[in-house]
Amino acid sequence: MSVFSFESLRCKLPHQLAHSNFICECALKVKSKIEIFSLTFYKESNMALKLFNTMGKKIEEFVPVDPDKKYVGFYGCGPTVYNYAHIGNLRAYVFLDILDKTLTYLGYDIKHVMNITDVGHLTGDADDGEDKMVKTAEERHQSVLDVAKFYTDAFMADIDALNIRHPDVICKATEHISDMIELIKKIEANGHTYTAGGNLYYDISTYPDYGKLANLNLDELKAGAGRRKVSIIDENKRNPGDFVLWFTKSKFENQAMTWDSPWGRGYPGWHIECSAMSMKYLGKHIDIHTGGVDHIPVHHTNEIAQSEGSFTPEERAEGPWVKYWLHNEFLVIEGGNKMSKSSGNFLRLQSLLDKGYDALDYRFFLLGGHYRKQIYFSWDAMDGAKNGRAALNARVAKLIQKANSEENLGLTKENFAEKLSKIDSDTKDNLKRFEEGLENDLATPIALSALQKESNGKGRKASDALSNIFKMDKVLSLKVIENAFAELEKQTENSSKADDHAGDSEAAEITALVEERTAAKKSKDFAKADKIRNDLSARGITIIDTPNGAIWKRN
Repeated sequence: MSVFSFESLRCKLPHQLAHSNFICECALKVKSKIEIFSLTFYKESNMALKLFNTMGKKIEEFVPVDPDKKYVGFYGCGPTVYNYAHIGNLRAYVFLDILDKTLTYLGYDIKHVMNITDVGHLTGDADDGEDKMVKTAEERHQSVLDVAKFYTDAFMADIDALNIRHPDVICKATEHISDMIELIKKIEANGHTYTAGGNLYYDISTYPDYGKLANLNLDELKAGAGRRKVSIIDENKRNPGDFVLWFTKSKFENQAMTWDSPWGRGYPGWHIECSAMSMKYLGKHIDIHTGGVDHIPVHHTNEIAQSEGSFTPEERAEGPWVKYWLHNEFLVIEGGNKMSKSSGNFLRLQSLLDKGYDALDYRFFLLGGHYRKQIYFSWDAMDGAKNGRAALNARVAKLIQKANSEENLGLTKENFAEKLSKIDSDTKDNLKRFEEGLENDLATPIALSALQKESNGKGRKASDALSNIFKMDKVLSLKVIENAFAELEKQTENSSKADDHAGDSEAAEITALVEERTAAKKSKDFAKADKIRNDLSARGITIIDTPNGAIWKRN
């Protein structure tokens, strides 16, 4: 038995109703009298959301840090806006979007925070190399802020094209310098820092759990050995794995953006921004942190050390900074190499659009692979995704026609959301499979397969199938029904053009041949049907098969 106050019950009901069989005793105070009553809710499946936690390397049931909190808080590492995002980068944000929308679908209120790095990220994650923002600004002969705005706008356009929901909070590093400074002061007060050569460093030897996320050995890191590559280029470091919290002029003589601080005028190290901004918007203990697998050994490892290094004893006793760590794998290309801006070996989303693909073709392609598995990009794979999505849209278009003609549903592109949201389908086998896929560590291949199967409409009313598809697409976000209506409009337009044969002296003959071909197909005389199509094609005439029958037009 669980006891809830009326207020906490009100917050918990949406998730509990949808995803648990439970009995709760609720205390409701009415006119100073406590009345106890029981509520029982049932659901066909007892499954709960399970996620693979990189911290511990195992699947765990998702339980929020604070069940009484009004939201699930999660933080996703955002882009460093010194260049366009490549399609490998964008895989991470499609994964984030699936997590965001799955949590929402399962009834959780969420608060999703993402940073924009516009200062401090060097070309090497471990404090080596040039500042990425400054390097691009010099190459483009622009200010750093102009570069940041240009590539931030380009990034936002890409995620819009991929139908990715904007995070609830998008925070720029340059607008949170004071938050970083205050956090660094706490880390310093707890004895985790030292100053050398003008820079303030985090001493990893002061944090015993350093490297736990990546299974790194602290003693090996101190000696510069181990599995993590550590570039020993900074003689000021006591340990090769130490990292900078605050840079001063000793690092770069002509740094474009600097701020006053207790350690001198300078700028923050890359890692500190995520700790400071996540804590500002989500609190000291957050539910989920995400990023690419390349962030595990350095960036996220350092984030943990500095975040928990800032804790008071009381905060430390309440638990870790992050409860669940989720990481997506690389998009790889021919030769098994990951895409990389530093090597120049990358494709932008615009590169795909220029070749005739839709951004949602790429989303469809990504959903076919699990986020924790490498996915291999090729143009053949993109062709398959494009054709697969087109076939899906065409099947849903047929369902719309059937629902309107046989059930008189009256669906339009303006009212489908309102109408379909009110339908409670009697056949939910595919919807259940879809939900189980998502609840099993966001298994989008299973969820996508369930959507494909539902689009066949077998064994159910068209309206029921469309209602289930509408629910599924709230997470998969392929705009299936919108695109199905676009497909119907295209068919109507083609039909209108094809039927306009006034003044064509051969119209009657051609129409008769098209009808003859239709009859041949019905009688399974495919050789004859193909011959008619080929003969007409040789005369410059194209036959278009539509749900309403075959039509023709001159090329």
